[in-house]
Order: sequence, then C-alpha cells, then structure tokens
Amino acid sequence: MLRGIATMIGSGTSNQVGAAVGAHAFGTLGPAGVVAVRQFVAAAVLWPAARPNLRRFTWAQWWPTLLLGLVFATMNLSLYTAIDRIGLALAVTLEFLGPLAVALAGSRTRLDLLCAAGACLGVYVLVLPGPASDYLGVGLGLLAAACWAAYILLNRLLGARLPGLEAPAAATLVSATLYLPVAAILLARGRLEGTAILYAVAAGVLSSVVPYAADLVALRTVPARLFGVFMSVHPVLAALAGIVILGQLLAPHEWAGIAVIVTVNALAVHSASTPRPRSTARHPLPSAARHPLRSAAERRRGRSAASHGVPGRAGHHDGQRHEAADEGQEMPRLDSAHGG
Repeated sequence: MLRGIATMIGSGTSNQVGAAVGAHAFGTLGPAGVVAVRQFVAAAVLWPAARPNLRRFTWAQWWPTLLLGLVFATMNLSLYTAIDRIGLALAVTLEFLGPLAVALAGSRTRLDLLCAAGACLGVYVLVLPGPASDYLGVGLGLLAAACWAAYILLNRLLGARLPGLEAPAAATLVSATLYLPVAAILLARGRLEGTAILYAVAAGVLSSVVPYAADLVALRTVPARLFGVFMSVHPVLAALAGIVILGQLLAPHEWAGIAVIVTVNALAVHSASTPRPRSTARHPLPSAARHPLRSAAERRRGRSAASHGVPGRAGHHDGQRHEAADEGQEMPRLDSAHGG
C-alpha cells in the first residue's frame, strides 16, 4: 500500500512538473507548439506499445476513437493556453471540475447536491470575478474541464470496444495528426529551437508517459476508491509546482478556492465509489417461504443425491447462483474502475 501511495505521489508530481516545465517553452513555441510536441511524444510511446490494427476497426470503434482524438487535442490546447493566461494552479483546478461533474452526474443524494453547491462556491472564491479577471483564461480552463469529462465517458465506451491500450494509442495518433500543421508552421518560421524543444519533450514525458505508466502500477496495489480520491490533490501539486518552477505565487482567496474544490472533489469521488446497499423490499420473504413446495422437493432431491454419493449443484456453488436468479436478483458484474 505504501509503495502504491508513493507511486501516486510521484505520478501527480511528475504530471504537474511536466506542465510547469512545458510553460517555459510558451514564449518560443506557444501553447499550441508545446501541445503538438507533447502529442508527438505520447504517440511515439503509445503506438509501439499497443500496435492497434486500424484496418480492422469498425465504425463503432472508429467514431469514438476520432472523438477521443479531438478531445485530446482540444483538452491539452485549452489547458496550456489557460496556464499561459491565468497560471498553472488556477487552470488545473478549473480542469478538475470535469471529473467532478462526471461523479455528480445523475446523482440525487443530499451529499452530492452539497458537493455541487460547494464546487460553485469554490470556483467563485478561486476566481473572485471582477474587472481585472481574465474571463477568457477562466473559460479555457472550463473548456478543459468539459473535455476531461468527455474523455472519461469516451474511455469507458472504448474500454468495452477495444482491448488494452489500443484506444488511447489510436486517439493519440489522431491528435498528433491534427497538430502536424502547427509543427509545419513553427518549422517554416524557424521557431523549433533546441531549448524550447527540450522543454516541450520533457513536458510530454513527464505529463504523459510517466503518469500513465505510474498509474497502471499504482492501481495494482491501491484500491480504486483511494486512487480516485488521491487524484483530488493534483490542484495542490500544481500550485506547488507553479510556485517552485514558475514563481507563480497565489493570493489567499485562490488557496481557499483550491481547498474548497479539492475537498468537494474528494467527497464526491468517495461517495460515488461507495457501494449502495441493496434493497430487500422487493422480496421480504425468504425463498423457502415464497416457494414451500419447490423448496421441499429440492431438499428431498438433495437428500436422495447425497445418499447415492452424487454431488448436488451446491457443491459447485451453482445452486447459490440459481437461487439468486429465482429471486430476481442480478448477478454481480465487474466494471472497470479506472476510466482513463
């Protein structure tokens, strides 16, 4: 467990340090150029690892893959542009409203409604709208949040239609292809300088390659619920990376807004991952009371089978499953705990 927690801390730190390092290349490459290099790096790593056979993709697999590639392209560009305008901590905190919205979607519990109200309050405290507010930067951060929500939903869909890493590998290739014109323009203008390229490549490695591998390792030893709750500390890590690497100091109200959103996100994720107790109102009586004749006959068959040395269904645990089906209960089903 401790190793898994250390891995998650390393993953989150790498992700936010990568974003801060990439910001050093904004002056030369611009946010779009940094995103382009980051997508090229991610595609160069994921494609050989997954090797998806694109010729065998059906349209049911292609359309969410294309949408996911577009989401990759838009999410990273809006986030990096927001970082350039309003700073790393504010941009990442606003982006985290995306998974929070997914966790709260369709919920009607009192806690989740309080979390939604708390998120609105946190955004207000974080931004403190006024004449000097950068509304475009805030809007880009919220666009990144919407893209992250779409990323989660599309990953759930593609996880059922494509095996392994084929979906993110193909989607990253789509996103990298969309950024080829950006790279061509930068090359024609002579802006692909060595130092800026190194910063952008470091951002791709630290923010894409390292976190993806580390998260896969962490999920082997850490419960999915704890993993989801821990993701809520990313805005704090982003704030620390912004202070140390970029010198972006935060005002007290910004720290307060980050604290509110982090707390709300942790509560929402924990609530969403807590199993709901099954209702027993549908069948208040036990199986034997509802079907006395059938139960007596089954007991006689069981005694007869035992006297002849024949194993009954319960010896293979099939009888329990059969009884559950008779009672109208659903069989337990395993779902992916990690959307990304």
